[in-house]
Order: sequence, then C-alpha cells, then structure tokens
Amino acid sequence: MRNCLILGSGRSGTSMVAGTLAQSGYFMGGHLYAPRHANPKGFFEDHEINTINEAILKPLTPWVPPRFRPGVLHRLLCRTIFSRRFTNDGRWLAKIPVGASVTSSSTIDARIQALTARAPYCFKDPRFCYTLPVWHPWLSNTRFVCVFRDPTISAQSMLQESQDVSKLARLKLTYADCLEVWRLMYTHVLDIHSHQGEWLFLHYDQVLDGSGLDRLAAFLEVTPDRSFPERALRRTQPAEEMPDDVRMVYERLCQRSSIAPEVISS
Repeated sequence: MRNCLILGSGRSGTSMVAGTLAQSGYFMGGHLYAPRHANPKGFFEDHEINTINEAILKPLTPWVPPRFRPGVLHRLLCRTIFSRRFTNDGRWLAKIPVGASVTSSSTIDARIQALTARAPYCFKDPRFCYTLPVWHPWLSNTRFVCVFRDPTISAQSMLQESQDVSKLARLKLTYADCLEVWRLMYTHVLDIHSHQGEWLFLHYDQVLDGSGLDRLAAFLEVTPDRSFPERALRRTQPAEEMPDDVRMVYERLCQRSSIAPEVISS
C-alpha cells in the first residue's frame, strides 16, 4: 500500500478518486469537510491540509488585510478595491504563474511533518498543483495521482461554485479566469512536478468506466471502492470552445493517461 497525494484542479474528479480510496485504510486527515450540494458524496479534503496550502500560497496572492476585516469599512472595501482579492480558503482558484517561488517556513514544515507521520496517508487538495515542492521533503513511499477532465467542464463547474459560495463570489471570476486556473495548475504538474516521483494520470471518464480504477489499484497496491463513482453526478456538459493554449495542455494530459481526446465521451 503506497502513500499518495491526489492532485488536479477543482471540479475535475479528484473527490471521486479520493472517495474510491476512503475505505482502503488511508489516513486522509483529522477534520474532513462535510458533503454538500457541490459534492454530495464528500470532498475528502482536510481542513489542516487546506490551511497549510493556503498559508503557502498567501504571499503569492492578493488578500484582504486583517486591519480592514471588521465592520462596515471591511464590507465597503470588499465591494471596491478588495473585491477580487482572496480571503482564506479560496486559493484553489488562484492563478499562480509557472516559475513563481513557492516557499515554506519552520512552522509550516512542522505541520506537514505531523501529517505525513500518519502513514499510510492519502491527501487530496487542488492546491497541491502549486504547493507540492514544499511538501516533497517530507514525503516517503509516496506516489502521485493526477486527475483531470475536459477543461471546459471543469471551468464551468468552477465558475458555478465561485458564484454559489458567498466568500468566493467577491472574486468575480469569469469563465476565462477559470480556464486559466485550470491551465496553470496542470502546467505546473506537467512541466515541474511530474519530473520527480512516480505519477499516474487519470481522466475522469477512465474512472467512470472502471479502467482507471484498475490502474489505480495496481499503482497504489490497494483495492478501490468500485461502487463509489456515479455517472449520475456528472451534471456539467462540455462547452464547444476551448482556447488553443488550454487544448495543448489537455492533449498532453490525455497522452499521459493513454486516452485520446477525440474519443472521450461528452
């Protein structure tokens, strides 16, 4: 049984893959988020892991200064000059340029060490697409599972989530913003992270048809729950337009997962 980290942009099927492993004996964190409409079967993300990754990304993203948080002034500023700045928990929607310096601290390192001491572990967070270099020194016997799907579906679903959750709505994201988040996250994975360690790339459709779970079982040396994925939860349909730079990344991911983009079901 191998430790693992599950990566992929938000709304790409990472929760579905994590859910197939939830009964396999992995430690996934001490405080997993409860299911809600966006993920009725659960997110399989831990508050401590998310908080660590938020702290790592905080210096690279705009945010609301603490002195402006209380009261009427805060609300006014959030509607004006801080309207598209991050508060905590939203940086899974951040756009971090490739090559940006992602750094740690002794406090963050200690928190990561405490989590990775709880082997066997399976940790899932979209922010790993950016923060993985900080975690690497504390990982052992760990393999990496990158999950993805049609970027137009992910972007539409990310946009809907950002509009439905009040603390994200102030970011005023557009569909183009969400596509760029998707492109940047997977470019980090392909161009930087995947050159270190053992990687499995899975398309959402491969998990639904079971072929991806065969590969996942062999890769992690576990028995995934094949009853967990539900095709009925596939609610967003692909859009017709995909920018060329996004399509190039998508085709690279499909190549790594051994699936042809033109034969993926819609």
